[in-house]
Amino acid sequence: MVKDEAMFVSVKDGLIGVTVEIVILAMIAAFLGLRLYSVLGRRAEHEEEPIQGRFDQPPAMGRTPAQRPLDDSETFPPRLPERRYPAATPSVERGLREIGAADRRFDPFAFMDGARAAYRMVLEAFWQGDKEELQQLCDPAVYESFASAIDARQTAGETLDSRLVRIEEATLADAVYDAPTARLSVRFRADIAAVTRDANGNVVAGSLDDAVEAIDVWTFARNVNSADPDWLLVETDEG
Repeated sequence: MVKDEAMFVSVKDGLIGVTVEIVILAMIAAFLGLRLYSVLGRRAEHEEEPIQGRFDQPPAMGRTPAQRPLDDSETFPPRLPERRYPAATPSVERGLREIGAADRRFDPFAFMDGARAAYRMVLEAFWQGDKEELQQLCDPAVYESFASAIDARQTAGETLDSRLVRIEEATLADAVYDAPTARLSVRFRADIAAVTRDANGNVVAGSLDDAVEAIDVWTFARNVNSADPDWLLVETDEG
């Protein structure tokens, strides 16, 4: 009986020892598992974060030049856009460059668009006898010339029934900068249908059925130091 009890106690102690070892091993395994998860979990989270490129956001403040990649603007001065000019002779292009250097707002292509519009506006104002419009578009000398022709026409009782059919061509004929004045001459080739009528409405000259080619060289000028951006017609010649 004593022997059986001793064996029972021995087995019991063995089971307790095994249980303790199992518990200790389980705790060690749990601890290692937690450590492994913490390491791998942080790595996975770090690897899943998107990598921002240099163009996604500006470089962080406070980083040294060695840490922050330099862009082209920090290593080289910015390049100015190359100015473009309408097709012209070397002397005209030289004049355009001098005007552009004196007035950075000067755009020769925009000027040519404005010159075409001014050509039509001046002709129509002259044909209609609109002195107020002409005074805004021309310098005093040219305005007086147009105004005198309008007065003579009205004295004779004549009216003009004319229209600008189309501007076939407009090219720069000259460009001069005489500080502070810029002068640009434009050669226009246009088709114009012109009719002159007497006081009774009878046609005395011209025809609306047949357009006539007109070639004119008009010179526009502007003080580049003036706040007024408008160019004025300062001279008219036949081409």
